[in-house]
Amino acid sequence: MKKEIEKLIQKAVGVEAPSFLVEVPAEATHGDYSTNIALVLSKKLGKNPREIANEIVVKINHAHILENVSIEKVEVAGAGFINFYLSKEYFVGQLKSIEKNVGKNSAFKNKKIIVEFTDPNILKDFHIGHLMSNSIGESISRIIEFSGAKIKRVTYQSDVSLGIAKAVFGKMKNSDLSWQESYVFGVNAYNESENDKAEITALNKKIFERSDRTVNSIYDEGKKWSLAYFEAIYKKLGSDFDDYFMESQVADIGKKIVLENVGKVFEKGEKGAIIFKGEKFGLHTRVFINSEGLPTYEAKDLALPIVKYKKYPYDSSIIITANEQTDYFKVMLCALGQINPALFEKTKHIGHGMMRLPEGKMSSRTGKVITFEFLLSEVEKLVAKKIAERDLSEAEKKEIIEKVAIGALKYSILKQSTGSDIIYDFEKSVSFEGDSGPYLQYAYARAQSILRKAKTEKIKASFKKVPENISQLEKMMNHFSEIVEKAGKELEPHGIAIYLTELAREFNHFYAQNKIVDKTDEFSPYKVAIVEAFSQIMKNGLWLLGIEAPDKM
Repeated sequence: MKKEIEKLIQKAVGVEAPSFLVEVPAEATHGDYSTNIALVLSKKLGKNPREIANEIVVKINHAHILENVSIEKVEVAGAGFINFYLSKEYFVGQLKSIEKNVGKNSAFKNKKIIVEFTDPNILKDFHIGHLMSNSIGESISRIIEFSGAKIKRVTYQSDVSLGIAKAVFGKMKNSDLSWQESYVFGVNAYNESENDKAEITALNKKIFERSDRTVNSIYDEGKKWSLAYFEAIYKKLGSDFDDYFMESQVADIGKKIVLENVGKVFEKGEKGAIIFKGEKFGLHTRVFINSEGLPTYEAKDLALPIVKYKKYPYDSSIIITANEQTDYFKVMLCALGQINPALFEKTKHIGHGMMRLPEGKMSSRTGKVITFEFLLSEVEKLVAKKIAERDLSEAEKKEIIEKVAIGALKYSILKQSTGSDIIYDFEKSVSFEGDSGPYLQYAYARAQSILRKAKTEKIKASFKKVPENISQLEKMMNHFSEIVEKAGKELEPHGIAIYLTELAREFNHFYAQNKIVDKTDEFSPYKVAIVEAFSQIMKNGLWLLGIEAPDKM
């Protein structure tokens, strides 16, 4: 309908109109859609916007442009906004069309898109920064997949680097340490002792070249443990990656690319290092091959798009990391643009904010890491208290606790715009009262409970008898597909999260105002149909956020 209204306005204006908005007004009394076309044209034409708005409305109402019976009324409001009111028949018709694929669109039809996210380094814990990347990356993947794209989910992991060498060094010195503790030990040793620093530097080269059997054995054992550990977490989070790229796969390729472009893109720096002078492009200088002759993160990242494309020829590649890496990616992608402009044009980096607990920022280097397991465990304890008295079996409680806890975490991340930092609030995140993942899940579970009761009472959903007045709930459900399409175009899940919260609030209001399952009510089948439609939209919306929809809570 939004697109139809846009066409209607273009036809009424009669000329190529400048960019204008058609959107759902914040106040229901301002119509079902509103446009600022008159305000936009007033700047161009030098006329009063209300005067222009009135002229447009007259054309729509009296020049036979308004042939669509879905639009009941068009009127001017305020400084010159034009409000459109849709008919009851339109909204009921939209309700009838809601089925399991509601929200699907063709914005990315047949596009091949590779989405890289999560990217945990081996021999380290999976922390809340990885949870941020995973939640955002999985949701974006689902949204653009829902919009017709052919998706490949991939993760890229550091398995050869100085950080890996520090962890292996710590493990060699004390095998009883966990890998995270080993890494912290190695960081301290590297920073505090020149002898240890030299040993770790040499160890880094041995790992890269796989030239020492003892080192290889310790390293291989740690890598195997890391990958199994990460896989268990991915399963909990609902991410199923199509491929796992490792730094060791792209290191030699990256080094070769850099060496082939010395004098053209790269130049020699101090102590034999090879650098990219980003200042020429308004950026900063970065090292691509270090003084030891080893490729850095930059050289490996330079090779990664080429390796990805060779395996999965894509139309677009999306990389999701913390926004503290944004400046790094500007330099690396700028270098890529000098070497392979086509892949540069296909690549987009999205930086996300940081999640913090009230205690402050975490750091894997100092050991102050908030792991995913710790955070999930703490949230599960809170959820367990909330459902302790509910009439559920122990098996049901266990399943619900994990689903709701993960939903609480993901929603807390996705309700913000992607670039925003988050201070995680435990109590708010598990609230059943609003603006939380559990609130959405509980609304869905309530709808399922109503539908089970309707089935018992043998009341089937029907549109044969519709009340004279429809509620705001029916109107809100009409906008789901538009919200999903917008989220895909902007690569921003938070619009879906906000919409679902408002929809759940409207559903709960509808539930409080109506007895839905009632054999004595001629409109009960229609009310059940509304609940069915709401249930399907909520289920699809939660899926797009990567949140499970439990039937009971």
